[in-house]
Amino acid sequence: MSGLATLPQPPQPGIMRLKDVWLISAGHAMTHWYTATFYLLLPLIGTELGLSYVQIGFIMTVQHAVGAASNLPAGMLVDRYARRGLMMAASLFWVGFPYLLMGFTSTYWVLLACVTLVSVGNNIWHPTAISTLADRYPSRKGVTLSVHGMGGNVGEALAPLVVGALLAMFTWREVVVMNVVPGVFASLLILAMLGALPTVRVGRDDGAKQAGLTPMDVQADAQSARTRPRWSEQMAESAALLRNRAMMMICTSAAFRTMTQTGLLVFLPLYLTHDLGYSIFAVGVCLFVLQAAGFAASPIAGHLSDRMGRSRIVAGSMLMSAVVIGVMLMAPGTLLFVFCTALLGFFLYAVRAVLQAWMLDNTPPTAAGSAVGIMFSTQAIGAAVAPLLAGWVADTWGLFAVFYFLAGTIVLANFFVFLMPRDMFQRRSGTTA
Repeated sequence: MSGLATLPQPPQPGIMRLKDVWLISAGHAMTHWYTATFYLLLPLIGTELGLSYVQIGFIMTVQHAVGAASNLPAGMLVDRYARRGLMMAASLFWVGFPYLLMGFTSTYWVLLACVTLVSVGNNIWHPTAISTLADRYPSRKGVTLSVHGMGGNVGEALAPLVVGALLAMFTWREVVVMNVVPGVFASLLILAMLGALPTVRVGRDDGAKQAGLTPMDVQADAQSARTRPRWSEQMAESAALLRNRAMMMICTSAAFRTMTQTGLLVFLPLYLTHDLGYSIFAVGVCLFVLQAAGFAASPIAGHLSDRMGRSRIVAGSMLMSAVVIGVMLMAPGTLLFVFCTALLGFFLYAVRAVLQAWMLDNTPPTAAGSAVGIMFSTQAIGAAVAPLLAGWVADTWGLFAVFYFLAGTIVLANFFVFLMPRDMFQRRSGTTA
């Protein structure tokens, strides 16, 4: 250990501490808080503006299409510049502030502009936070990224309950204005505590121990110290990532999983309110149950993927997601249908962080931000297509037909897992391609 670079002791900036992992995960909760809030508001906005299901779906299509275009440039920016704490703080502010504008418009096109701004801010967060955590905890990517994923589940679980209760007392326009406050507060907190967090880290053995790092983590930490790459080098690395079959299969599978998730989050509230007559608060409770199940599943799946390998957890979770949607198709409008949403949340969200860890297992550390950008770009393409297609299905055959569409997308996600190179199913976690 003495041959490693000398590190300053905590609490000096430069080494990732476990409390910083929780702080980053809390920031992730806020990015998903706003997304979950908007899903709950969509039925009210659609009714007030007289929108069709296709128009409602197109709002989310625009948001995710912008994400598909902005994720890779954001990832390359993360790989190039060191001030990751500052980038995370800017991302949180950028996600929350457009909702203030949204509360003062009655124009469909202005609404689309606001969700575009939200998407750009959201897509700065993920390459920054995920690559930072994976870079500092290479031997524990599965569980660390699962903690980060749990933050997202917390935000998506609590937002429907809190916002659903607020909507019983205030209009949706008043709620979106009030909703800006937690995002601004979280942005300032991140800036104050992580604003100086750099890309290049060094630290002493005792400091590493206090931070909760293993010797493998510290060694990878020291080896990753580097100067900024040239843009030409980054472009070459990104092109190499796109030719990496294992990584692209993982990303494609993740895109179809995201289609299932996005379609469910957009059209489940519409089905519950329009077809089953649920109140907005009751819909919020259902979405809370969906996310709470995902919160419980995420650390379990992450830990098991570190111990057993990524492929088993991914394939098993996606297969069970398909089975649960199949049961939902046989129980429309019943309590079993609502119960199945919790099971679906458990299996559908369990695999999210594991896919991210599996992708980073097959990525050079110097291109982690770009790799996350590519993965989230492919997921954003899936998320952009799903609401539009599901809206067309709902307008043509009714809202319940959307769940047949979602069953097809999760089956395709499974299909691309099984197309992975055979050696990927034998490779243990913690190794890289």
